[in-house]
Amino acid sequence: MIDDFILNALIAGVLIALIAGPLGCFMVWRKMAYFGDTISHSALMGVALGIAFDSQNPLIMIGTCSAIAMFLLFLQRDNRFSSDTILGILAHSALSIGIILISMMDNFRTDMMYYLVGDILGITEENIYTIGGVAVLCGVCLYFIWRDLLSLTVHQDLAHTEGVKVQRVKIMYMLLIAFLVAVALKVIGVLLITALMIIPAAAARSISKKPLQMIAFSAIAGVVAVFSGIMASSQWDVPTGPAIVLSATVLFLLGRFTSRA
Repeated sequence: MIDDFILNALIAGVLIALIAGPLGCFMVWRKMAYFGDTISHSALMGVALGIAFDSQNPLIMIGTCSAIAMFLLFLQRDNRFSSDTILGILAHSALSIGIILISMMDNFRTDMMYYLVGDILGITEENIYTIGGVAVLCGVCLYFIWRDLLSLTVHQDLAHTEGVKVQRVKIMYMLLIAFLVAVALKVIGVLLITALMIIPAAAARSISKKPLQMIAFSAIAGVVAVFSGIMASSQWDVPTGPAIVLSATVLFLLGRFTSRA
């Protein structure tokens, strides 16, 4: 018989993995791994704002992550700096602002590790409903834009010529990541959420021949990583979030060796 807290963790982790993998595929294809870090780091700033307003409403983190994503899109118009440079500045700035704001709050008593590596075993039924709602929303939106997103990933100028609303698709994709990061913060933490998007997608790339295959395999790899990570954490009493990421890394290595065999 599985304990309720482990069952809740499995459900929440699977819901996030099912959407994190497909979103991560486009990150891998577009070489945007650092973008995920930027959004996840900005989530900590959202946490600080939520504490300041004495609220744990996820809309505060969603709003903060979305604002950072839109600000990034604005800064990318300046061709004097590469995307990596802008992402690096925003990522570390957002993380620093969040830490400074939290350190200035005398009534803050929560361990920072809670926000950095998550607490998936502390997931409640209310959290599951929130995560499920956002996962469904992200999945539906991704379904409607994935062809256009794939087109501009392959060749942005050609996609524009074919009538793809490039800017609108970019905005929607960035907002989807912002929504996912905001609700996944409690599950796997600021430092590890990007890994759950990137590593399963990278593992799937090693064994996939078509884009749809990679999207499907990335979701499966994420679910396997969540399940094995939670089971390993329960068996050996290690931190659950890092165990999930390490499980995903093992899948990536297996995929690499399998593809070369």
